[in-house]
Amino acid sequence: MAMTPDEFYDHARAAADGELRLPLARMTGWDISPFEPEGLRVSPLRPPVLPEPPRHGEDPADCGMCRARDEGLWFTDHWRLDRVAGVGVPLALMLYPRDHYDLAELPDELAAELGVLTTRIVRHVQALPHVSRAHVYRLGDGAAHLHLWFFARPAGQLQLFGSWLPVWDDLLPEYPADAARADAETVADALTASYGGRRTATA
Repeated sequence: MAMTPDEFYDHARAAADGELRLPLARMTGWDISPFEPEGLRVSPLRPPVLPEPPRHGEDPADCGMCRARDEGLWFTDHWRLDRVAGVGVPLALMLYPRDHYDLAELPDELAAELGVLTTRIVRHVQALPHVSRAHVYRLGDGAAHLHLWFFARPAGQLQLFGSWLPVWDDLLPEYPADAARADAETVADALTASYGGRRTATA
């Protein structure tokens, strides 16, 4: 059985210093880290907050993702894909179910569709010129409506490998919107050809 919230906090606190700061992670020493370890320090541990505050959209009537069910770049009856604007990587896409589901609540038919769609989107993003990988992220702490991130890692940028990519994305200057829009439309066209659905006029 997992530790209780207080047990987990006490366990972590035992490894912290007098200011409740844990040692730097091994990841900060990797050559792909966006931060130099010297002068970097960990934020103090905070005690657990229970009950946790509700996520955005816990009540479907208040869910912005539900209200946007007809907005996006590509659609089927069950899914919509949209481009995330203002990012630093060449392309970031977001896949949502059009109806209100979180990952654990997806009916088996939609879960099977999600697997195929994820593979197709990754395949089409990685087929773009000057893109090496498509990273896929599902977090779920901020919103109750399922949303999957697809980040395009630019070719040759070895410092942007792996789990630090979302942090690098936040540090990089905004990628040119026209180029990202054109690539998003290319992915949507390829997805329409390989999977079906329909693409809208703009990304």
